[in-house]
Amino acid sequence: MMARTKKSFSTESLDMVEILKSEIHKVEETLRKVDEFYKKDLRKLDRLSDKIAQVGGSWGFITGFFLFLGVWVILNVVILNVYAFDPFPFILLNLFMSMLASIQAPIILMAQNRASRRDQARLEIDLEKDLRDLHIDHASHQILLTLQRDMKAVKQKLGLK
Repeated sequence: MMARTKKSFSTESLDMVEILKSEIHKVEETLRKVDEFYKKDLRKLDRLSDKIAQVGGSWGFITGFFLFLGVWVILNVVILNVYAFDPFPFILLNLFMSMLASIQAPIILMAQNRASRRDQARLEIDLEKDLRDLHIDHASHQILLTLQRDMKAVKQKLGLK
C-alpha cells in the first residue's frame, strides 16, 4: 500500500486538492465499512445488550432508579407501615438490586467489549490516514522545493538577485 501511495504522489501533474479529496473519501468510506462490519454480525441479543448498556449508563436510568428506591422506601415505611411487604431492612429490595446488578454488569461489559473492538479498528484506520497525510505533506514539500529551485533559476536568468 505504501509503494502505491508514493507512486501516486509524483511531483509531475500533481493536483493536491484532488489528492486530498480522494484521501478524505477513502477514509470516510473505510470508516463506514468498519461500522457496517461491526453492525452486520450483531445478533438480536447483542443489539439488546447495546440498548441495555445505553440505557443503564444514562442519567435517566440513575434518576429513575433513585425515584424507584424512594417510592419503595416511602411505600414500605410510611404508607404501608403496619402491612409493609418489605419492612425496614428492605431484604426484598436488596435481592432485586443484587439481581439487577448481576445481570446488568456482564451485559454492559459485553457491549463495551464490542465497542472497544470497533474503536480499535477505527484507531488503526486513523493511523493509516495519518501515514497517508504524511506522504501528502512530503509530496507538498517536494513541490515547494521544486518551485523554489525553479524560482531561483528564473531569477538568475532574469538577472535578479
